[in-house]
Amino acid sequence: MDFKSFTYQGLPSRVLFGVDHLAVAKVEAQRLGITQPMVITGQQQSMLGSAINSMLGGSHWDGAKMHTPIVETERALSFYQDRKSDGIISLGGGSAIGLGKALAFRTDCPQLVIPTSYAGSEMTNILGETSESGKTTKRDVKIQPETVIYDPALLATLPAKFAATSGINAIAHAVEGLYAVDGNPIVTLMAEEGIRALAAALPKNDYKQALYGSWLCGTVLGSVSMALHHKLCHVLGGTFNLPHAETHAVILPHATAFNAPSAPLAMAHIQLALNTNSAPQGLFELARGLGAPTSLQSLGMLETDLDNAADIASSNPYPNPQPLTRKGIRDLLDDAFHGRRPNE
Repeated sequence: MDFKSFTYQGLPSRVLFGVDHLAVAKVEAQRLGITQPMVITGQQQSMLGSAINSMLGGSHWDGAKMHTPIVETERALSFYQDRKSDGIISLGGGSAIGLGKALAFRTDCPQLVIPTSYAGSEMTNILGETSESGKTTKRDVKIQPETVIYDPALLATLPAKFAATSGINAIAHAVEGLYAVDGNPIVTLMAEEGIRALAAALPKNDYKQALYGSWLCGTVLGSVSMALHHKLCHVLGGTFNLPHAETHAVILPHATAFNAPSAPLAMAHIQLALNTNSAPQGLFELARGLGAPTSLQSLGMLETDLDNAADIASSNPYPNPQPLTRKGIRDLLDDAFHGRRPNE
């Protein structure tokens, strides 16, 4: 194979997979020099967070919110400072991990992350935050967690619908990694394998294999730039408050169809991973077969807001394989709103 020149920078997180999260969390916190941890969860994982906090003797914040609102981060930062915390232990999905990252960015404290979803943000130095003006993202070395503990036992009780949308959210990272402007062969290997592992595992509730796939997809997310799919999901989540993972599940087949004409090699890798003749249609059928939502309308999006969403998504240029036009984005959103099966 004739490779073009490329750059690959491995991310520095230490990964522990398939372990007892409680026992290992104590050892890892000590290794990182955390003596007064702030344990961060949402309400759903509050009991697990309390168990970790009781073992480590720190403080517990169970107020993590979707899309990491800056106003909530400021409240959590005051809590962190008042209790003289010296490190973060985030347990949960994207909301808890996002808040932990937001605090680490502001304090440069060590982070230990224990994911309970397939979102993959634990493997990145990316932070997305929302304010009244919308959602913004930043990359910084302080945002990258020092240690990630993957314990499949924590995923075994995930509701089927949440597992489906969280898994497709992870697949979206790999799909965009395959046509990223700064992609490389290493990322391509991880992306195809991540899609394959998740697509095979999710219908069977194979949490260990799905978690393995989500780790690979999260590593892709942290290694290269994302494009139209993630831009649209940030707009829809940050401006219209649509649920994060569900929005990814709806948008992914349509963003893939939009980019298919200009990314044939990426489509070929997706087709191999899904064992299908059409990448967009294979992603759509995977979502539908898992019972994930397939329309923006089902998520509460108003058809009257589609024009505004298209305006925002097309207002600032960013790398994407297929040239971006306001009309093309508006047509994509219309298909996603109605849940149409994508065409190539």
